[in-house]
Amino acid sequence: MEYLNFKLITASVVYSLLGILILVVSFIVVEKLTPRTLWREIIDEHNTALAIVAGAFMLSVAIIISAAIHG
Repeated sequence: MEYLNFKLITASVVYSLLGILILVVSFIVVEKLTPRTLWREIIDEHNTALAIVAGAFMLSVAIIISAAIHG
């Protein structure tokens, strides 16, 4: 019954929410630092290269957060 430990489940949920919050905040910071809005460039202008860069940024930050949480 070690898998159903309430303390471990709570810690996983808290760290997951914290990781998602950090990821969103970092994306907002990058959005503010860019000269144009990323969302408009990707959706309206169909800028595929920018979409790939934004996706790579999100994945890299997610990997860093995951490594920091798991130690």
